[in-house]
Amino acid sequence: MRTTTLRASVAAGCVVAALGLTACGGSSTSGGGSGSGSKTIALLLPETATPRYDKKDRPAFEARVKQLCAGCSIKYANADGDPTKQQQQAEAALTAGAKVLVLDPANSASAAAIVTEAKRAKAKVVSYDRLVAGADYYVSFKPERVGQLQGQALIDKLKAEGKGSATIVMLNGDQTTDNAKQFKDGAHSAIDGSGLKVGREYDTTGWTPANAQNEMDQAITALGKNGFAGVYAANDGLASGAVAAMEKAGIDPSTRPVTGQDADLDGIQRIVAGQQYMTVYKPVKQEAGSAAQLAVALLNGRAPPAGLVNDTAAGGIPAVILTPIVVTKANVRTVVDDGFWSAGEICTQQFASACQKAGLR
Repeated sequence: MRTTTLRASVAAGCVVAALGLTACGGSSTSGGGSGSGSKTIALLLPETATPRYDKKDRPAFEARVKQLCAGCSIKYANADGDPTKQQQQAEAALTAGAKVLVLDPANSASAAAIVTEAKRAKAKVVSYDRLVAGADYYVSFKPERVGQLQGQALIDKLKAEGKGSATIVMLNGDQTTDNAKQFKDGAHSAIDGSGLKVGREYDTTGWTPANAQNEMDQAITALGKNGFAGVYAANDGLASGAVAAMEKAGIDPSTRPVTGQDADLDGIQRIVAGQQYMTVYKPVKQEAGSAAQLAVALLNGRAPPAGLVNDTAAGGIPAVILTPIVVTKANVRTVVDDGFWSAGEICTQQFASACQKAGLR
């Protein structure tokens, strides 16, 4: 994984200058700026395996920036889980004149090189959702707290079922991202000593559902169909892999509580249908909106709005830390009331009956 300067990292033929990021692939430019620099913000997101980034974070961020700065240009790129690609996208954005990078790293360690290059270009970096060392600001939810909420929800559910000393499977996220390590630590802080036993544990490369399904297949083979009582899955994508593996093995997922995170549409639908026990909803509009406020303030050489920065992250980075929410079938309406998903989006024909029972219809 490269951590050296980015100046030599742009692939041959990647022409940027005033052309935007489209020439580098997988990127687009929106907004009214010329790309010459003074009013250009780059939004660099990490991957597409988690649907929320393109479907929720990006539009919320772009809408809030336009409210605050109608003349600002927003250059968007998604790394598709490839740290090298993200480094090239960052270099392209800086070359095109971006003065603020809102960066959610595909790899936290190698993304430090992006921060270094941004400083050389006299640009600011807002670390978004996942922490990058050396950033100017950080906007997120405390990952340790998210992991604790997930772990404790699983503990409480299994204890309520009289399975407080049962065996579970853990599907952690990709440990090359800083927040994945903290989700894992937070989950273990709840699970370790709770009475539950971890029968099998995996760190899922790329956060992909397919890899999670393969790992869950292995766990079922090793432990047996009746050898585990629940699954800690670090996000909804991993939960989908766990559910698919159980269904393939002839196990009813409703009998094995599964955790999640991000309130993805299919995750919410699984909760409504009883196939997934819970998810952690992180109000993305707040997160993206806070990042937009910071980006526009930095672009204009101003301090952040009073009261926005409320904490300090590792390395003394000023931070905006928001509050995550545990969502189960009992309070699934939370994501509808908050405007994250509509009842119509959740309650397709397949889930119509389950939605009615859950109070969404």
